[in-house]
Amino acid sequence: MAKFGNYKLISADLGEDHIATVEMQNGELNFFDLDMLTALADCFADLDKEAQCRVILLASGGRAFCAGANFAGGTRAEGLNTKTQSPSGSPLYDQAVRLFSNKKPIVGAVNGAAIGGGLGLCLVPDFRVASPEARFSANFTQLGFHPGFGLTYTLPALVGQQKAWNMLFTGRRVKADEALEMGLVDRLAPSSQLRETAREMALEIASASPLGVMATRESVRMGLADKVRAATARELQEQNKLQGTEDMKEGIRATAERRPAKFVGR
Repeated sequence: MAKFGNYKLISADLGEDHIATVEMQNGELNFFDLDMLTALADCFADLDKEAQCRVILLASGGRAFCAGANFAGGTRAEGLNTKTQSPSGSPLYDQAVRLFSNKKPIVGAVNGAAIGGGLGLCLVPDFRVASPEARFSANFTQLGFHPGFGLTYTLPALVGQQKAWNMLFTGRRVKADEALEMGLVDRLAPSSQLRETAREMALEIASASPLGVMATRESVRMGLADKVRAATARELQEQNKLQGTEDMKEGIRATAERRPAKFVGR
């Protein structure tokens, strides 16, 4: 396996089996931020041009796949406008659209938490293999906030309307066995065998015709990036409305203090 490229907060290696392993390395919890998303989008774009790569295996180097935004210091919510020059109004969501635009199939190895924007990132891969310790949550409403990263489209498309609405409205955590049952993940594997199992799935894809796989993937995912772009535009509009409300401030405080929030509806 040979090192591929040089990226901030992630590493990439390309093996003779035609599988590129991309590992997020943004601390133990792999908190969601613009630098990591940009690095992932850049790496995926580079791998799209690399004929030796047929499948991407996306994994985490920490104990969480991606634990969402870091609110411990009372920071602002993920997904909002942080720079003026942005096609969508959110640099984060510009990168999200880029991720959903990649050409090579992706298998995700999900260990630990995939929360908030981390859940949105978890839905970028075509398939997900999870460990029993994995947890999934669209926790935005628990923060007094609105879902983002295209989850208002991608989650219902994956698990169905009612199951997605339940997750989006309540912000509850879904354990790995329930995630498998509802179709949020495709396989479960012990932590010690997680990457091996994800690689087995990737090898099944890599053994097929690369041109056929890419053409088929383009057909079945046709228009997905455009739908994510439209979803994030709506999500950002609602997030901006809720930014600064008493409920959002309380939600962030409660999350940082690890206590139930006391929302007042304003």
